[in-house]
Amino acid sequence: MKSIVTPDLVKRYEKDGYLILHNQVLPAEKFQRAKALCAEKFAEATKDGRTPALIDCPHWSDPRMFEFICSDEMLDIVEPIIGPDIAVFACHLLRKPPAVGKRVPWHEDSAYWNGMLTPMEVSSITLAIEPSIPENGCLRVIPGTHRHGYSEYSPLAKPDDQIFPIEIKAEQMDESKAVDLGLQPNEASIHECRIIHGSNPNTGSLLRSVLTVRYFSTRVKFTRQDNPKWGTFDFPIYLARGKDHAGNRYTDPTKPIGGGEKANTAV
Repeated sequence: MKSIVTPDLVKRYEKDGYLILHNQVLPAEKFQRAKALCAEKFAEATKDGRTPALIDCPHWSDPRMFEFICSDEMLDIVEPIIGPDIAVFACHLLRKPPAVGKRVPWHEDSAYWNGMLTPMEVSSITLAIEPSIPENGCLRVIPGTHRHGYSEYSPLAKPDDQIFPIEIKAEQMDESKAVDLGLQPNEASIHECRIIHGSNPNTGSLLRSVLTVRYFSTRVKFTRQDNPKWGTFDFPIYLARGKDHAGNRYTDPTKPIGGGEKANTAV
């Protein structure tokens, strides 16, 4: 393994909770396949007339996704941070159309996943399919906030203008310290699951489209499958590299799971 994430970058990630990688992540032909598959999935999702902003866990029903989410190129990015034994928790295709893509309120992923992983350690890679820049609502983070986690939320005054209707309370963050994670196609960022992040609306003329993959060390116990709080649906996770250390149960990536994939949050 030769990773673009050097020891110095690992230290920066541990300090700030994120990295921007201005490197071409996938080989050119593989990236074009990823881009085409992303476009195909969104075309399928718009057949009912909606314009989804999110396709949740497309790998559950389409094994073609694993060429990218379990690629050596993606795993080599995350391995220096979480170690050589890697599992896939989830992945998402996200899209913001020009001029109408909505704002994503400030939030932490850990708040939504509380009770699913012990300890709560997830690193998310966002691969830009199209340019992801301030003008079209790129990802933004507040550095260093990953050292806290589990902030409190309050309802938004105009929820219809947002991707979801709640946001971290203003007194629990300093928005003036926010950093834009601007990316060109086939570049990536990575962020820790407890960091406060969000994005502005797409007010520009360019489509924003990204693939985000959530990785965790197999030394983390995935408790979603055993916790009655989450209902009876067996949330599938996948062993991507190495071996398991926590007694987790993994799903066969060659066997699609029907009914899992969702396209939601119309814009």
